[in-house]
Amino acid sequence: QVQLVESGGGLVQAGGSLRLSCAASESIFRFNVMAWYRQAPGNQRRLVAEITAHGSTNYAASVKDRFTISRNNAQNTLYLQMNNLKHEDTAVYYCNAKIGILSEYWGQGTQVTVSS
Repeated sequence: QVQLVESGGGLVQAGGSLRLSCAASESIFRFNVMAWYRQAPGNQRRLVAEITAHGSTNYAASVKDRFTISRNNAQNTLYLQMNNLKHEDTAVYYCNAKIGILSEYWGQGTQVTVSS
């Protein structure tokens, strides 16, 4: 069973930065797509950013130009660099990994709180 463990969340002031990490229990070469999702209280879980095995990226409009997703295949780790954080970025952030169309894995989530 694949395990994904997020870290790097915390409390930061508006305008600050955080870097989230997601460590996988096995080689991330297996994953066609890795992604970060977030869920704020009372809201649905939504895609923040995703990256394919080939390095192609896609971002939600609300985070484009502020967030950067990357993956280090040698270290089996996915990252999300978040700059110029806003109060509305407050949420639990989840790491996601997909193999084909049938297998999908989630981390336990890490809380990001941005004070205004």
